[in-house]
Amino acid sequence: MRAFAWVGLFALISMTAGGCGTPAPATIVTTTSMIADATQRIAGPHWKVDCLMGPGVDPHKYQPSASDLGKLSGAKLVLFSGLHLEGKMVDVLEKPAKGRKAVAVTRNLVEADLRAAEPGLETIHDPHVWFDVRLWKKCVEVIRDELCELDPPHAAEFRTNAEAYLKELDDLHAEVLAKAAKLPANKRILVTSHDAFGYFAAAYGFEVHGLQGVSTAAESGTQDVETLARVIGEKRVPAVFTETSVPSKGLEKVLSTVKQKYKFDVRLVADHDALYSDALGESGSSGSTYIGMVRHNIDVIMKALSQ
Repeated sequence: MRAFAWVGLFALISMTAGGCGTPAPATIVTTTSMIADATQRIAGPHWKVDCLMGPGVDPHKYQPSASDLGKLSGAKLVLFSGLHLEGKMVDVLEKPAKGRKAVAVTRNLVEADLRAAEPGLETIHDPHVWFDVRLWKKCVEVIRDELCELDPPHAAEFRTNAEAYLKELDDLHAEVLAKAAKLPANKRILVTSHDAFGYFAAAYGFEVHGLQGVSTAAESGTQDVETLARVIGEKRVPAVFTETSVPSKGLEKVLSTVKQKYKFDVRLVADHDALYSDALGESGSSGSTYIGMVRHNIDVIMKALSQ
């Protein structure tokens, strides 16, 4: 269904590019809000950045809207995550289009950087690389280089902006490491709606379990609920975490099973404390920027698991 939607959208974009309607002003278009945030930090006032997937949007299930037509038809540069995060949408974006270039920000990551989406599927990678700040820095460097190529007169300013931002990311990585180290290793068990935090776990010393897999496109079943309930019950995990882009009903079933079989209550961390996973938060929220998202997540995790 999603593939057909993007094929239809591509046909409409082609019609617009051919002269049907007034082209939109030249912009940079990003798929995810994390990419948009980094791009705007580097581009400054020189380029308008449009994001296809706004706050709370699950990229695994994303369906194009009518407004995407105008955004994509006027784009000089499209920056997407890659590693199958956007699914069939990438097939459309990478089709040749006059005046538009599409780039995966993860293109410079090597095999050693990446984790498999599932055991035994080493050729298919987990796309949630932004949860290791060091890997996200490599993506930011791709964004910087593409902006410099797109707009050479402002390249020096882009490099200066990127250098300042990368320094902030160095500080952020050190901050998350320091905070995580305050939690005993046996309490660093992170249970979430889907398996988005594998890179976070590897970078900052956590054990992670998700009800759904790396992609939320496949629904969880009874066996998934039973397996996760057993992990929580046997390890006496005090809290599990909802995500802003994933419904909480699956985890609620898990906690009901835990209460029935293991006879203890587990806190469901939700609402304004829900973790940001596949999208940033609304403007003004604690997760409205990438740095704010990472800081919100580690602070919420530490508070809930320390109790």
